[in-house]
Amino acid sequence: MTSFGLKIVALISMLCDHAGLVFLGSPSYFNIIGRIAFPIFAFQISEGYKHTKNFKKYILRLIIFALVSQIPFVLFRNSVGLTSFSLNIFFTLLLGLLSIKIYDKCEKKYLGILPVFLLVALANIFKCDYGWYGVTLIFLFHLFKTNKLHMNIAVVCTIIIKYLADYIHIHHIYQLYFAIGALISLLFINFYNNKKGKNIKYLLYIFYPLHLFILALIKLYIIN
Repeated sequence: MTSFGLKIVALISMLCDHAGLVFLGSPSYFNIIGRIAFPIFAFQISEGYKHTKNFKKYILRLIIFALVSQIPFVLFRNSVGLTSFSLNIFFTLLLGLLSIKIYDKCEKKYLGILPVFLLVALANIFKCDYGWYGVTLIFLFHLFKTNKLHMNIAVVCTIIIKYLADYIHIHHIYQLYFAIGALISLLFINFYNNKKGKNIKYLLYIFYPLHLFILALIKLYIIN
């Protein structure tokens, strides 16, 4: 499976997740499918870092679209009754990318772990979408990029910890089902063939805020 193929799987999964909130409420089986998306996005950030020719442009692109996406993100969350403050997924991807860069810049890797922990904490403090879990996954995909077995073990453990903690906190069985959706993402990731496929660089960047805005309008002005 090419990088483009992974993007399509993740985008369809994300659309199912958000459409499920609009049309079916939460939780639903659409949200289980939706949990496939983020680990793929996290993996692609680590791959993007490896292949980018201009890191500064990569960072700047994430910052710009994080800012652009925030209003559609808040509008969407409010439309489905999620009124608490949160930052959109591009902020999470940004912190994850920074964690990789800072770690690689440190000659002594045990010192490089410290700023990674700080960025993981910041993801929670600033309530980024997927929080600590998001930044951790991005970093783990990079850390174990040369060893698929270790990568899979680390990611599986992180997914289980995330959704088990959510289940203990929320006491809703769907949190365990969400873990299954997230684990399924590894099937697609492990079929990745290191090929780019179709080059549509801005597909995610445009699709993310656009689909949130459209779904919010449908929820606010058609369904309600």
